[in-house]
Amino acid sequence: MKNRTSNIIAWILRVVPAIILLETLYFKFSAAPESVFIFSTLGLEPWGRILVGIFELIAAILLLIPRTTLVGAILGMGLMGGAIFSHLTKLGIVVQNDGGELFILALIVFITCFCLFIIFRKKLKNIAIFLK
Repeated sequence: MKNRTSNIIAWILRVVPAIILLETLYFKFSAAPESVFIFSTLGLEPWGRILVGIFELIAAILLLIPRTTLVGAILGMGLMGGAIFSHLTKLGIVVQNDGGELFILALIVFITCFCLFIIFRKKLKNIAIFLK
């Protein structure tokens, strides 16, 4: 029973950030005004927006594939670490009257990816061997 429960929790921790990352892709790839504002403020419009969107798509896919979950979690933490840093230094927690929603979503993705990193960290050994 414990193994089944752990497996369910791991899948929830995979699916939640993947859904959030995939949901925000539409706004990045369609050049929604909010995304254009954010990346213009950061001085990264348009290529930064598109590149971040591509990396978020990759992270979401990697999170959902059991063999690559750890890599997806690491990429997700890096991306969301950058987003959180941007919110805290340049954008503010509330962006264009969103009530802090984007900041909260970035925190959720970061925290779930961090939990996945903790759960699957033993696989780092396998990645290091593969890279040699």
